[in-house]
Amino acid sequence: MLSVHTSPLHQPGTGDAGGMNVYIVELARRLAAIDIEVEIFTRATTAALPPAVELAPGVLVRHVDAGPYEGLAKEDLPAQLCAFTHGVMQAWAGHRPGHYDLVHSHYWLSGHVGWLAAERWGVPLVHAMHTMAKVKNAALAAGDTPEPAARVIGEQQIVRAADRLIANTAEEAEELVRHYEAARELVAVVHPGVNLDRFRPADGRAAARARLGLPADALIPLFAGRIQPLKAPDILLHAVAHLLEEDPSLRERMVVPVVGGPSGSGLAKPEGLHKLAARLGICDVVRFRPPCAQDELADWYRAASVLVMPSYSESFGLVAIEAQACGTPVVAASVGGLPVAVRDGVSGTLIDGHDPADYARALRPFAQDPGRADRMGAAAAGHAQSFGWDTAAAATAEVYTDAMRERRHLRSAHG
Repeated sequence: MLSVHTSPLHQPGTGDAGGMNVYIVELARRLAAIDIEVEIFTRATTAALPPAVELAPGVLVRHVDAGPYEGLAKEDLPAQLCAFTHGVMQAWAGHRPGHYDLVHSHYWLSGHVGWLAAERWGVPLVHAMHTMAKVKNAALAAGDTPEPAARVIGEQQIVRAADRLIANTAEEAEELVRHYEAARELVAVVHPGVNLDRFRPADGRAAARARLGLPADALIPLFAGRIQPLKAPDILLHAVAHLLEEDPSLRERMVVPVVGGPSGSGLAKPEGLHKLAARLGICDVVRFRPPCAQDELADWYRAASVLVMPSYSESFGLVAIEAQACGTPVVAASVGGLPVAVRDGVSGTLIDGHDPADYARALRPFAQDPGRADRMGAAAAGHAQSFGWDTAAAATAEVYTDAMRERRHLRSAHG
């Protein structure tokens, strides 16, 4: 596996680490459990890291020196792909011929390294986009920076080079066909999973609130994720201001946690969300918290009345599944994979568009009916049970098998 721009060892919610990190870690673990050994190549971001780290039995993370350890933005990484590829090839040269059976690249930067490596080794290339430039550019938040033309061209090249493409949802598969002219028969839909051992209702909402120091009877709409325009946490803050304007008494029993750190274009104004809360006059109810470990994140999910995801674009939305698995309903934008992740009217509410008034309207019933979070939360936990990582790993292994079988067939056909 190749993950150039973000390490599976990094804390999700920091920098460029997010759902893709969780995806790679969980998928690799489950593949190893079914006897598919995985080596994950990622860029070294500190000199203190050893060249290789065992993430789990059968899963090795290899750190590749490519550019300075710190201070390198994701936009600067294309210039380091040659150095990264050299590091991958050095590792390969130390093995017996045929050591790697297949390359699975994640995100377009990794796809370019994977393209060269797969051709050099004579093995299939399986690629997962995770996000696509053309899709993101079609749904930009106000003031957000569009993805560059170099990325668009790079993604088109990878689509043509890959033996198989893995899409999170049927909609993403259609976007690959529509925007990038992918061959439909080479696109496989594999829903990401959720760690159902970690993300579960456990001892319930009241206990989680007690551990986090939150009021037992509060209305708690939660935002969890990277703080950047794409994820639209500002919409939640505007929606909260709407609610408080309509019913000032809510101020006494509302807490709005924002758990995550600035990322992407959000790094340009890291204090922007704090300033917005001050302008809206809601600093007393908003609590900014830094990214946290997965076990603590599970408690934030459990403690919340509802998770709010007003994103402009989501390839799937793992956060939505994690929250539901913890017994918390979701109010989300009806974009990308969220209509698959959230069962509208059952495990949560999907909203067309990004008008804060619509989000306020969706949150109001949770304020008026305290039992709503528990009822919808029970349905949410049931819905999340169908998204286990074991299922995702088995489906991914089938994609690998098909790609390798086809590659062997082509070899025999050409003598």
